[in-house]
Amino acid sequence: MELAEVMAELEKLGSEPIRRIFKNHGGPDAMFGVKVGDLKTIAKKIKGKQELALALYDTGVSDAQYLAGIVADGRKMTREQLERWAANASWHMIAEYPVAWMAAEGPYGREVALKWIESPAELVACAGWTTYAGWVALRPDAELDTAEIEGLLDRIAAGIHGAPNRVRYVMNGFVIAVGGYVKPLTAKARAVAERIGKVDVSFGDTACKVPLATEYIAKMEASGKAGAKRKTIKC
Repeated sequence: MELAEVMAELEKLGSEPIRRIFKNHGGPDAMFGVKVGDLKTIAKKIKGKQELALALYDTGVSDAQYLAGIVADGRKMTREQLERWAANASWHMIAEYPVAWMAAEGPYGREVALKWIESPAELVACAGWTTYAGWVALRPDAELDTAEIEGLLDRIAAGIHGAPNRVRYVMNGFVIAVGGYVKPLTAKARAVAERIGKVDVSFGDTACKVPLATEYIAKMEASGKAGAKRKTIKC
């Protein structure tokens, strides 16, 4: 399939009810409203087509950008490409999923995450925190800079409630990721989770809630999965 064919298929599969749901979550106008399950079906047809994935992302259409994240291989992406993806994410669903997937999967994950976290652009900052959360979930503890991660946890403990809306959500997710995937820092993450408590985030006209980090970490520990690394963070 070529770009025009994929875009035509996306338009065909789009539906107004799904589009409306995504719009309620903050989605952009440039969206067909394709179910994620349908995107995964298309992804199987174009698996391994890296250039096509890049072209899909560059359309700026939300459905195409999410599909690009399923298809693309982050290990093959240059830093410049990652920077372009972060800068051009159409909304938080793209910044926090496809962009973070690609960055965390490749060799530049930690590097770009630290840069993006400092961005005044909310979506870029969201991509940064989510990328680092993915980085700790994928990499062996021995490869992680635990002192650096502790510093980020302290930063979250001190400033999460004053951070921009969606950044609060991904900061909370970072605490959960460290608590669940970085064995040497589980106790530290648990302490930070207890300190920050309930995190308030506006999700627009939806019933979504922020997971309580203390409970989420406790569930991972109770299941025996704490410290076990993931093979992928794509979903």
